[in-house]
Amino acid sequence: MNNLPAHVAIIMDGNGRWAERRGLPRLAGHLAGVNRIRSVVATLLDNQVRYVTLYGFSSENWSRPEEEVQGLFQILEDRIGQEAAEMHQQNIRIKHAGRLHELPLGVGNAIGRACSLTQHNNGMVLIFAFNYGGRQELADAARKIVEQNIPPTKIDEQIFAANLYTAGIPDVDLVIRTGGELRISNFLLWQAAYAEFYFTKILWPDFTPKQVQRALSAFTKRKRRFGGL
Repeated sequence: MNNLPAHVAIIMDGNGRWAERRGLPRLAGHLAGVNRIRSVVATLLDNQVRYVTLYGFSSENWSRPEEEVQGLFQILEDRIGQEAAEMHQQNIRIKHAGRLHELPLGVGNAIGRACSLTQHNNGMVLIFAFNYGGRQELADAARKIVEQNIPPTKIDEQIFAANLYTAGIPDVDLVIRTGGELRISNFLLWQAAYAEFYFTKILWPDFTPKQVQRALSAFTKRKRRFGGL
């Protein structure tokens, strides 16, 4: 396909509902969702998508039942080492977006090790947004700018972008949201300013490579104007 997006961001929604419809505990849905990541990333890699951002856990998700939150953390801690090793073999670089220091030590260390292992890879960049919030990111960027004593007259879009979690990463071209909801949910508010959106009712664990191809095909049919005619 021509005119494919360079940066795809995915709101991986619907794990809990996927489990509930099957009479399973919600954590079974989160495990199925983690298992889905590999095939989706592989499909995007095959299509030469250069940057992928996955929304794994928002700063608002802390309000969910403690058992579910802690279970999700345990799944991630148990799996990220294996997944990172395989992605390392594929020359994928893993980065984190969000407040890592607020996470349990085991999870934070696991994410940190994955980032360190793959830091010199020069293939696809996979940004894992975990304990992430768009407004939180903007506030953190503003704080960093103040700490650098940058004069107000010198602050522009380039300075602000350079202080985001995604500094050095191009803006998002395509945002995919599974699960049927039609909202951005505090995700990449700055980076998705001119992104195209693709919404599907398919729940994340059922979002197959075929569905990825449909989303990419839909993107190629869009005419992007970036505010112009």
